[in-house]
Amino acid sequence: MPAATAAHRILAFGSPVTTTNPRNGKSITVVINDRGPFTGGRVIDVTRAAAEELAFIDGAIARVRISTLGEAADGELGQIGKTCL
Repeated sequence: MPAATAAHRILAFGSPVTTTNPRNGKSITVVINDRGPFTGGRVIDVTRAAAEELAFIDGAIARVRISTLGEAADGELGQIGKTCL
């Protein structure tokens, strides 16, 4: 997938989400277009394009901070969680 999109369990499709890699400060805004992740410990799955922008493409999992540009998701946003490609 070349687009900077992501999967999230409860955010509405089309929701913009800012995803930040706290290790290097890089951020990208992704758009939710799928459901998931369905693996424990992860709060969001991003595409390869988003992972490249966040500079963690060499490792499939990274810690990130996520926040919405609109409505909140029951307190989950803003927490640090793991992200996978």
